[in-house]
Amino acid sequence: MTRTPEEISQQLLDAARLAGAEAADAIVIDGSSVSVEVRGGALEHAERSEGTDLGLRVFLGKQQAIVSSSDSRPETLTAMAERAVAMAREAPEDPFTGLAASEELTGGWDLDALELFDPSPEPSAEALMQDALAAEAAALAVSGVSQVSDAAAGYGIHRVHLAATNGFSGGYARSSRSTSCVAISGEGTGMERDYDGDSRTFQADLRDAEEIGRKAGERAVEQVGARQPATGSFPVLFDERISSSLIGHLLAASNGAAIARGASWLQDCLGEQVLPEHLSLIEDPHRPRISGSRPFDAEGLATRRRAIVENGVLTGWTLDLASARKLGMTSTGNAARGVSGPPSPSNWNLSLTQGTQSRADLLRDMGTGLLVTSMIGSTINPNTGDYSRGASGFWVENGEITHPVNECTIAGNLRDMLKRIIPANDARPYLSRVVPSVLIEGMTLAGN
Repeated sequence: MTRTPEEISQQLLDAARLAGAEAADAIVIDGSSVSVEVRGGALEHAERSEGTDLGLRVFLGKQQAIVSSSDSRPETLTAMAERAVAMAREAPEDPFTGLAASEELTGGWDLDALELFDPSPEPSAEALMQDALAAEAAALAVSGVSQVSDAAAGYGIHRVHLAATNGFSGGYARSSRSTSCVAISGEGTGMERDYDGDSRTFQADLRDAEEIGRKAGERAVEQVGARQPATGSFPVLFDERISSSLIGHLLAASNGAAIARGASWLQDCLGEQVLPEHLSLIEDPHRPRISGSRPFDAEGLATRRRAIVENGVLTGWTLDLASARKLGMTSTGNAARGVSGPPSPSNWNLSLTQGTQSRADLLRDMGTGLLVTSMIGSTINPNTGDYSRGASGFWVENGEITHPVNECTIAGNLRDMLKRIIPANDARPYLSRVVPSVLIEGMTLAGN
């Protein structure tokens, strides 16, 4: 008889109690996925996977241990619990570990309002292949595209259930549907590549496969003839495709785990200006049909909308229970975890205030500088915020794109960079991180 994730999680808790655990929580993730890749107008690879992953965390006082498995047979659950308790007896004490108090737990949520799961029928492998073939054909139809290195489509569903001896029990199901394409232009050492893709919770929202392929092809062709730019101080416009990485650095520095370790360039910036005064960074885990939405966090606490940065001012850290206890604060309901590790702070859906100008307006006004559309590598000093990344994109002269560029490095300091950002109005509202193109003046550019 097939057991649900909820039933397995409760059986894990029962086994933990019998093995001698004083407290425990269990997470069960059950899911399936199918992916298809094509090349040269024919199927190259198809894969379907199904499985259940289990994680059990047990406590003996302030000692904890975690075990995981992909086997949900009753005898395996018993062995997991016994092994976890034995490990906990040998573990060092952690004064900040432990489950949430019962009064901290959330008890009600509206899964229907979040629309995390698409009830429409699962697509067939044939339907996925036709999407991948359509994307590949559309890319190859673009003049200048020499080949398509990857055209793929996929679908997946997973169900997660969290239960703990403090009385929490909750779960939800999530679906995803995706199409992607990577096109290559040119020949030999002059080859350039670029991509496009889309991933949605609901299949009906997915962009057309032909549009994805065509966009990948056009982007690849635009890169032909790339050369190194000049070295100096120039304005840099981060394209909307990669601008969210800048906000990602801010989120990493305001993560409670980094703050508790004393390894953050934002360490002493709580309540201070970190963005321009007219910008806010909002976290909202309750946006319908968005991949980062969830009704509760990995410790059973309610998720909620909050301003991480409000009118340019950093308002707080991103906290789970352990980091909050270390800092003498309260969890923000941002715990995330897999089956093999403890909870840690993580962010959900983010939105940066959009500007009033289009990307074209910012290009026109920047004069001479760099439009960055792709970045590789990363050297970020977590303590100082010193920033250096490899980049490619397009050179801009007198407000107009003149030619593609590559093999250059952009550098600055995040503390200063973020205070100077000028956002465009081109963010895609259906992404988990809604961040528009961003202009930063006076960055150091190292080219030829």
